[in-house]
Amino acid sequence: MDKEGYRRYLTDRESPVLEGKVREGIFMVERFERFIMKFGKTLETVGSSELNRFSLVLIDEAANTYENYVALLRYGYFVKNMRLYLAVLELLDGAEVMDVLREKLSEMVGDNEHDQVFDEIDGPPLGMPSSEKPRVTKKVVDRMEDILDLETCQKVLAEVAHGLPRDFRKDEREKYLNAGSLDEYLKQTQMDGIAELEKHRNDGTLFYNQEITDEVIEFVKSRPDVLIGERRGNVIYHTKIPFMAKEYLAATDNKMKRYYACHCAWARESILKGDVDISPTFCYCSGGFTKQSWEAALGQPLRVEMINSVLKGDLECSFKVYLPEDVV
Repeated sequence: MDKEGYRRYLTDRESPVLEGKVREGIFMVERFERFIMKFGKTLETVGSSELNRFSLVLIDEAANTYENYVALLRYGYFVKNMRLYLAVLELLDGAEVMDVLREKLSEMVGDNEHDQVFDEIDGPPLGMPSSEKPRVTKKVVDRMEDILDLETCQKVLAEVAHGLPRDFRKDEREKYLNAGSLDEYLKQTQMDGIAELEKHRNDGTLFYNQEITDEVIEFVKSRPDVLIGERRGNVIYHTKIPFMAKEYLAATDNKMKRYYACHCAWARESILKGDVDISPTFCYCSGGFTKQSWEAALGQPLRVEMINSVLKGDLECSFKVYLPEDVV
């Protein structure tokens, strides 16, 4: 481990890491390095398989803290090991979803129904490998569909919205008002989104988890419903940009296309392994994320409807967001 280089990387940042956290981070990376040596790996070559094994050790020891994972994430980025960096992101991705779902169930349908859904379902713990998550998801969604009617299931899941708080999109209201009209807001937001992708391509940086190429940008430009959404009457049709768009566009196998399209760490591995059948109702969590920006922009709650889902065999995930007549 390059301790001094990592220390400088953490302390010379615009927002430097405090010395105590630096020492803790170095300790965790050194421990991870010792663990992966038995697999013949180094910090520069290690990937998700060894990280997931180490994560299970941290969970068993109750050392699966956010800070410990961030230490490994930062070191992966420091040594330009994107396999490690993305593998840690995968462990942290959507970690709040089940906790937020618990809260929304209690808030929207009551503690009794919450207790029935989550009876004997612990955690799940931070750092649970994605291969383990679909079994938890299936139990939870199956119980929700048994206990609640379909419309209530959809509404509760839509309020989860990937676990992101409502104020995550708080700037959208000002952007919408400054745009002067719905269509101008759409146009400007689309242009800003494409410009962001082009910057990532030009700088060689990641857009969340993925590399952006010319092909990805051309795909987004050719599909106005992707990334931001397209207005058709009083409905916004929104198709999710694939989670790994470069790989999605190159894939020829439909199962792999569905896998690369899926953003959900709680369901994605079920597509690849095919051993757990998760109800597409769960995708209303993604639908809630999709409508969140529109609710922030318009300052009012909106209805979302799922059109396509990779969990029901489609090659992409898409939603309708219904707009108020007076806005259109």
